[in-house]
Amino acid sequence: MVDQTQSVSTENPVETQLYIAGESRPASAKDTYALHNPARPEELVGYAASATADDVDSAVKAAHEAFPAWAALSYQERAAYLNKIADFLVADEADVKFRSHLFCREHGKVLKETMLEMSRLGDRFRLSAAYAERLATDEELNGPPFDVVITRQPRGVAALIVPWNWPLSILGAKLPQALMAGNTCVVKPAQNSAMAPTLTLHKIAELLPPGVLNVITGSSSKIGDSLVKHSRIRFINFTGSVPVGKHIMQMAAENLTPVTLELGGNDAALVLEDAELDQGAFMRMYLGTFMSSGQVCMALKRLYVHHSRYDEVVDGLTAVCEKMVIGDGLLQETNMGPVNNAKQLSIVTSMVAEARAKGAEVRECGQVPDEELYAKGYFQKPTLIYKPDQSLRVVREEQFGPVLPIMSFDTDAEAIALANDSNFGLCSSVWSQDKERAVAIARQLEAGYTYLNAHGPTAQDSRGPFGGFKDSGIGRNLGYEGILQFQEYHSISGPQGWLL
Repeated sequence: MVDQTQSVSTENPVETQLYIAGESRPASAKDTYALHNPARPEELVGYAASATADDVDSAVKAAHEAFPAWAALSYQERAAYLNKIADFLVADEADVKFRSHLFCREHGKVLKETMLEMSRLGDRFRLSAAYAERLATDEELNGPPFDVVITRQPRGVAALIVPWNWPLSILGAKLPQALMAGNTCVVKPAQNSAMAPTLTLHKIAELLPPGVLNVITGSSSKIGDSLVKHSRIRFINFTGSVPVGKHIMQMAAENLTPVTLELGGNDAALVLEDAELDQGAFMRMYLGTFMSSGQVCMALKRLYVHHSRYDEVVDGLTAVCEKMVIGDGLLQETNMGPVNNAKQLSIVTSMVAEARAKGAEVRECGQVPDEELYAKGYFQKPTLIYKPDQSLRVVREEQFGPVLPIMSFDTDAEAIALANDSNFGLCSSVWSQDKERAVAIARQLEAGYTYLNAHGPTAQDSRGPFGGFKDSGIGRNLGYEGILQFQEYHSISGPQGWLL
C-alpha cells in the first residue's frame, strides 16, 4: 500500500486490502480490481481487493467470535470506543486530506464535498455514543399481574452494505449504531467507491478489539449472496437500489434474518404560493437537488410549484444553475463533478432524451471550461425540465443524477396528491412562510422525512430517524431509533413486589 502521507497521483496507484480478525490482508485468491476516475476514465486511481466467499466466511466467523466480549461491555464502555474513534478520524490532517483526495478521484464528487463527508463522519460516532445513558435505562412495569423489566440485547453479527454515492455518510448511519448496540460487524463498501471508505474503515477497526469490525470489498454478484445468506449473520442493513434490496430480502428469508433496507427515493418538494423565494432559497433548492451531481437518495427529484410562483422559481433556479462550473472535482473552481459511472450516466441521459422526444422543454445549464474533459468523462450538466408530463420516466423514476423536472399545481390538495403519487416515499419538503400550514401539509405526505424550506443533506438532522415508506424501504437509520434497529427486545418478569 502506498504511503498515505504522499499526494494522490496517477504515478502511485493506491491499493487497499481486506480487514479481517484484526489485521489487514489481501483477498485469499490474491485478486484485485481496478478503479478509475469518472472525470478522466482513462486514469487509473488504484486497486481494491476482490474478496471471495471464503473471505466472507472468515470475516463473519471473526465477527462471531468477537461478539460475546463486545456485547458484554457496558454502553459507557462502548461509547468510550466510539468517542476515541471520532477523535482519531480527524487527528491527522495530512491523512484526512489524502483520503479526501482519493475519494474525489475514485468517486467524482467535488473535493469540498469529500472533505465534508470525511471530516464529519466522526460526528455520527459521537452522536451514537451520547445515547449511552438512555440505552442503559430499562423500562419497568409494576404489577399486577407481574413485575416486568423490558430490556434489549444486541442481535449478533451485523452485515452492513454501503452504496457508492455517499459511502462515508451512510456508513455513519449504520456502523456506530451497530457498535453502540453491542453488535460486531462485517462491512461491504460499494465496488464503485471502495478505496477511501476502506482506508477509513481500517483506521476505525484498528481502534477496536480484533474481529469487532471486518471489511470485505469486491463485486456484489460475486460475494453478496455469501454474505447475506451466511448462517451467522443476525442482521442486515443495506442501502441501495430497490431491485437489490428485494433480492437481499429474499436471501435473508432463508435464515429469517431481519433487515433494514434504505432503497432510495423520488423526493417531491412543494413550493406554496406564500414561499419566501430569495437567493438563499434558490441556493438551498440547488444544493438539495444537485449536490454530488444529484446522486443522493434524499435529493429533491420532483419540484412542484404553485402556478402563481412557477416562472419565478424557474428563473431563480435556472440563474443559480447557470453559474455552476462542471469539471474535475479536484479543481478549485469546480462546483459539480461527473456522474460516478457510465451505467448511471446512461440512465440519466436516456431520461433526458425521452423528455425531449415527448416535447418537454429541457435546459442544460452551467459552464464547462474544459470541453474535451467533459466529452471524455461521465458528465451531465445540471438539467432542468419544464412542465414534463407526469407519465415520463424523469418524473416517475429516481433519476439519481443532475436532472430536475419542475411542474405546477393549483391547490394544496392537488400538490399533496401529486407528491404522494409515487412508489417511493423517502423524503419530501414543503416551502412556505406559514409554519402551521407547512406542518399540516407535511403530516399528509407519504415520506419518512420532511424538510421545511430546505431539502436534502444540508437540511438533515442526524438525531431524527431516517428511512422511507413504500419502495423506499423498511426500518430506520440514524437517531436513537437507528440504534434500536440493531437490538432485540428482552422481557424479564417475576412476582409482583419481588422483582421491582
